[in-house]
Amino acid sequence: MRWLAYVLNRLAMMVPVIVGASFVCFLLLRASPVDPAKAYLSVSNIVPTEQAIAAVRAELGLDRSFWSQYGHWLWQLIHFDFGISFFSKLPVAKELAARLPITATLAVSSLFIAFVISIPLGIASALRKNRIIDHISRILAFLGASIPQFWLAYLLLYFLSVKLDWFPLQGADTWIHYVLPSFTLAFALIATYSRLLRAGLLESMEEPFVLYARARGLSTYKIIIHHVLRHAIKPVITAAGMNLGKLFAGAVIVEQIFSMPGMGGFFLESVYHRDYPVIQSYVLIMAIAFVVGNLAADVIQAYLDPRLTQKTNKGE
Repeated sequence: MRWLAYVLNRLAMMVPVIVGASFVCFLLLRASPVDPAKAYLSVSNIVPTEQAIAAVRAELGLDRSFWSQYGHWLWQLIHFDFGISFFSKLPVAKELAARLPITATLAVSSLFIAFVISIPLGIASALRKNRIIDHISRILAFLGASIPQFWLAYLLLYFLSVKLDWFPLQGADTWIHYVLPSFTLAFALIATYSRLLRAGLLESMEEPFVLYARARGLSTYKIIIHHVLRHAIKPVITAAGMNLGKLFAGAVIVEQIFSMPGMGGFFLESVYHRDYPVIQSYVLIMAIAFVVGNLAADVIQAYLDPRLTQKTNKGE
């Protein structure tokens, strides 16, 4: 019950954050020097005369006060109505429904690959400190911090798709289409998470409870899996929560390279055409991804360490 109360409290705290993010998003676009009415006419190939601009401003509700416009947009968001695209003339919600699952799948699969590889690598590096596996982990950390994602993506495409024909060059029809782009996004995370976990494990192995566990005759494997890992993995979970939003944003370039019909190309196209409803929706979704990622990290941290829920309930 205490953990459930903690989760509900965190969910309640999300509401003002998301509302604040929506306000900042709406304010920044309204502060743009380009008039949305002129952008609408330009995309529609209509000469922006004074009469046409006035008619479009009335149609889009731009002739109303700022707070009236924001309130109307917020009311639409509550009903999952993101407006109509200036360019495609289709509901933005329909466009998002077709593209957002691809980007979300890519982001989640990247995190999954990062965890599957980095956790065993981090444990092995800690257990074999200054051995071969630890040196390999350091090299991977260096490469992960140094290699740009677009260059890694082109290398994988050239060798694994063009030369060896193991993976498809483009698309997002089956799970195999996600392997190379997911690994491209996950590579830097693997380097970071494995080193974070290694440092956490080495620090936790010096704690008194490890000495007591050894005195009870527990093996090193059981000590790490059942006792130490729970504490050492906390920084990794925090980093993963912060990286979820970055993966959504960082998928723009990767999706373009692998020709995936996700949010990346859709956003770039909307920026080129100054498609304000799409830009607003995309920025807001990115903000929500960051908030949800941090919420998930907090919930998992509370599950691993129940003391966090006690502090929250006591108001500390």
